[in-house]
Amino acid sequence: MDPLDLLRLLLEPVRLAVVGDLAAAPRSSAELAARHGLPPTAVLRTLAPLVQDGLVSVEHGTYHLDIAAWRDVAQQLPRSSPASPRVAFGMTARESQVLGRFFRGDRLSELPAQRHKRLVVLERLALEFEPGRRYREAEVNALLRRFHDDHATLRRALVDEGYLDRAAGEYWRSGGRVV
Repeated sequence: MDPLDLLRLLLEPVRLAVVGDLAAAPRSSAELAARHGLPPTAVLRTLAPLVQDGLVSVEHGTYHLDIAAWRDVAQQLPRSSPASPRVAFGMTARESQVLGRFFRGDRLSELPAQRHKRLVVLERLALEFEPGRRYREAEVNALLRRFHDDHATLRRALVDEGYLDRAAGEYWRSGGRVV
């Protein structure tokens, strides 16, 4: 089954509730009907497309999810784009692997929780700032917004970890490597 077709099927609240119930435990159509206040024929109609596509199977009158079939559908989902090669410029192979986990294209998907990974991301972001140049806060925000909408968190992290310094409304690069 196509993942979008499955999503469309699951947008029906009754079907989603019945599938959720089957995810918890295999059940008969009578059990499902009683648990959801449906006539047994409605349960059969609800499950029919999923049975037809092999996502739900019936053995001895008991319905259960075919987990392998659901995984097959999940494998058909599009993958998010990998990190842009530009993101890894100037970084080591190990650092590039870390960046690959947190960047999609040129955008930062999230700031890592683990400090050693966060430092790799911040090191990369620091490369965007020219050593010796002073930046107004608006310039820093615009530059960081290219990577993530929460520019304030990125700016604060860069300052807190010593990659940027600030005074009198200006920021400058104070740490990190130079490429």
